[in-house]
Amino acid sequence: MSTATAVFLIIGGSAVLILVVGLLGMDIFDFDGPVPIEAAAAVLGAFGFGSAIASALLDARTPLPLLAAGGTGAAAAVPAGWLALRLIRAARRMPTDATPVRDDLIGLIGTVISPIPTDGYGEVRVELGGQPVKLNARADTPIPAGAQVFVITVPSDTSIFVEKLTETP
Repeated sequence: MSTATAVFLIIGGSAVLILVVGLLGMDIFDFDGPVPIEAAAAVLGAFGFGSAIASALLDARTPLPLLAAGGTGAAAAVPAGWLALRLIRAARRMPTDATPVRDDLIGLIGTVISPIPTDGYGEVRVELGGQPVKLNARADTPIPAGAQVFVITVPSDTSIFVEKLTETP
C-alpha cells in the first residue's frame, strides 16, 4: 500500500470518527454553521475512501495519478455530501405528534383489568395514541374485571374516574 493510499484511508477513518461522535450527540463539535457536522463528515469520508480506492487502483506514487485519485475522491464527495445534507435536513424538519396530556384520556373507552371496588382503586387499560396504557381507576359503583368503561375525568397522571358502559341493543 502506498503512502498516499494510507493517508487517504486515515482521512476517511477520521471522518467516520467525526460522524460517530456527531451522531451520538456529543457536543465536542459545537459547530452551528450552515452545514451540519454529519454532512461534513460524509463529504470528508467519501473523499478519503474514494481517493484511497482510486489511489490503490492507479498505484498512485507520482503526482499525476495522485491528482487523479484526489479528483476521483472529490467527485465521490459531492454527491455524498448533497445526499447527506438532504437526509439530515429532512430528518430535522420531520413533524412529530404532540405529547399526550391528561385531557387526551377523557372520553376513551377502556377495559377493567382488576375490579374497581366502591371505595378504592382498580386498574383499567386504555389505548392512548395506539399504545396500551394501564391506569388506576375509581368509580361510583363497583365494576367487575373485563367490563368496558368510559373515562369521565382524570384527577392525576396515573388515575382516572370511570363509568361502566351500558349495553346498547
